[in-house]
Amino acid sequence: MILAYGGRTTYAEAPLGFWMQEVFGFTRNNYDKIGHFAQGFIPAIWGREILLRLNVVKNSRWLNFLVVATVLGFSAFYEFVEWWVSLLSGSAGDAFLGTQGYVWDTQSDMFLAFIGAIVGLVLLKKWHNRSMAKVTFSKST
Repeated sequence: MILAYGGRTTYAEAPLGFWMQEVFGFTRNNYDKIGHFAQGFIPAIWGREILLRLNVVKNSRWLNFLVVATVLGFSAFYEFVEWWVSLLSGSAGDAFLGTQGYVWDTQSDMFLAFIGAIVGLVLLKKWHNRSMAKVTFSKST
């Protein structure tokens, strides 16, 4: 059902976004903001795990900084891809971008990925540490 849902509408036409618009009094359909928050929240733990397993960094402050910086880098790259697709597709790019006339759409998208990464790290750190402690790894030779 979820895959079919995403294939039938654009971000600007998503029914859940219209519901949020009505309930919260938004001036636009903010469904895409859920995706950009998730774009930070979900990869934050993946990145954290990779950096920990590879022993890239031991200090938790540097670990968190590198995870958030990586998430922001990917978010910025995604915004570039949106821009390039919009340039190449002409007027069809407006539906792909889903800015709906919001001048700060790109910046708010990246900010939500930033917030998503921080929330993911804060909320899931203890759970992630426990789950990693349960797994033992052996180096294959």
